[in-house]
Amino acid sequence: MNGKKGSIVIKIVDRPENGKKDSGDAGESPARKWIRDVWQFAKEDMNRITFSLKVGLAVLLVSLLILIRAPYEVFGTSIIWSILTVAIMFEYTVGATFNRGFNRALGSLLAGIFAITMMQVAMACGQIAEPYIIALSIFFVGAITSFMKLYPSLVPYEYGFRVILFTYCLIIISGYRMGNPIRTAMDRMYSIAIGGIVTVLVNSLVFPIWAGEQLHLELVGSFNAVADSLEECVKKYLADDGSSHPEFSKTVMDDFADEPAFHKCRATLNSSAKFEAVANSAKWEPPHGRFRHFFYPWSEYVKVGAVLRHCAYEVMALHGCLHSEIQAPYNLRCAFQPEILDATNQAAELLRSLGKDINNMKRSLLTNLLKRVHSSTERLQRSIDMHSYLLTSSHEIQDCPPKLPISQPSNTITRTSKDSHSQVEESESNDEKLNSAYTKQVQGDSYHETMRKQQRRLYSWPSREVDDYEDGDVDTEMLQKMRTFESTAALSLATFASLLIEFVARLDHLVDATDLLARMAKFKEDY
Repeated sequence: MNGKKGSIVIKIVDRPENGKKDSGDAGESPARKWIRDVWQFAKEDMNRITFSLKVGLAVLLVSLLILIRAPYEVFGTSIIWSILTVAIMFEYTVGATFNRGFNRALGSLLAGIFAITMMQVAMACGQIAEPYIIALSIFFVGAITSFMKLYPSLVPYEYGFRVILFTYCLIIISGYRMGNPIRTAMDRMYSIAIGGIVTVLVNSLVFPIWAGEQLHLELVGSFNAVADSLEECVKKYLADDGSSHPEFSKTVMDDFADEPAFHKCRATLNSSAKFEAVANSAKWEPPHGRFRHFFYPWSEYVKVGAVLRHCAYEVMALHGCLHSEIQAPYNLRCAFQPEILDATNQAAELLRSLGKDINNMKRSLLTNLLKRVHSSTERLQRSIDMHSYLLTSSHEIQDCPPKLPISQPSNTITRTSKDSHSQVEESESNDEKLNSAYTKQVQGDSYHETMRKQQRRLYSWPSREVDDYEDGDVDTEMLQKMRTFESTAALSLATFASLLIEFVARLDHLVDATDLLARMAKFKEDY
């Protein structure tokens, strides 16, 4: 009741269908969603958890030097620099840690030498000139280090120049206020050395994560990603009858949920910087695991990855044809389907074989497989040459029409009137059968022609009803333009096939680069 006489308020409560409560992301709390995302992120690579625990262990070991009274009385407050060194120097892989440690050690050493020298010069000039000399030296050190770290050949040592800058400033300023700059510099060096030693030992001995192993597996995964994406793209192109096309916004943003291999291939295209960084870290690592000799050719992994990306560009171009606005008719694609599928399968098999050989560190002859790839590509090229008229005109692939009955000529020249009469009746009967068959054929042709027109309107570009103009009065020039558009749609299949052939041509360079890597890395020969 709402207080008025005779009025009733009825509250209707919405209930979920089938008596079920709403569930899903909409009802999930932000905290639970965040925890689930973090757990999923950790499951993707368990080394991330290992790395986090190792950092915690290294920081704990250095902190004990402060928490325990005996070492703290020896080192004093300068030991805090050890914690700072661990936090800055500890990297994900062993190679990156060695690289960062070298920059840290060299930068700290040079900064300490510069600071002590400049302090001695400033103190010799007197108390009035001392602060001005120190300030001027800080300005020049900051300017010079900032400029040198931008020099192309010195970019790998960029962190070292940063260390020189802030270590020099801290040592010279603290030495100026506290006095005895040599003692201050030596305390800083001892603390940095302790932090660096703890970092290297923990990262190298406790579940080490090797950059070389990561680079090796990353390259193998890239081979499989390109092969899977190639097969996925070609099979979807041949199976697409035009009934479903993604929205334009999804095409622009590459949002294709049903193409997981495409996203991996796109990640391969963006892996250039990652390959170079990991290879640079791997160069600092000692011989380990399967990589047991010095001066391992990690740079060749980068070169093989570059050639593989050169092949992946063609796969992305094929993917662009798959989702382009101009599409060849479905029946025309089916005409070249066996040759395209054969070339695709052979190329994907070659890619997987190369990745498998690198993963197993074996050098095998792929001559027979490469010949099969070339043979399948040549068959595709011959098929396109033989049926090129289908790609340059408005020809359509259609079923063979039913053959019409043909009347046989008479073997006798002279006949009786009775025979003549019966011959006339038989001729009339044959004419009726002929007319009936012809009528059925015309009806059948009309039906198939109508279906072909509908297919062309629905599943080919441009989406204009070209055939509506054929039976009416229309400008000849306009009809010619329409036919040109149809030829352009057919040529899109030729573009797709030519990109596939170009992909196979680039595989030769990939085989050569992989063979060079196998020889330089001394892979086991498996002939």
